Amino acid sequence: MLELQGKSLNRLRLLLLFASILLISIIGTMAYAQTTTGSETAGYKAIGAGLAIGLAGIGGGIAVGRTGAAGLSVLSEKPEAFGTVLLIVALGEGIAIYGLIIAILVIIIL
Repeated sequence: MLELQGKSLNRLRLLLLFASILLISIIGTMAYAQTTTGSETAGYKAIGAGLAIGLAGIGGGIAVGRTGAAGLSVLSEKPEAFGTVLLIVALGEGIAIYGLIIAILVIIIL
């Protein structure tokens, strides 16, 4: 019998966890394989909305992360620049909000 210790035991547990999650997800989709859902365009709408949210969220997160870090360093030297820093960070968050609006419009209008 194999004796597993430490990291190899944790890796085996993690592998079994991922394998069981994959198996459950495959079995779950096999049960619904023969049912028909909406039209083909509904799938494209969902993909488009997901891309709009995901890519805008990634871009907004990068923008907020970088401007937030730079803004904190500015505020440590000049505390009176708080309003300007807040405005610049909020502009980065606006990108994610625009992505959300586009996704809602894609789902509702198209």
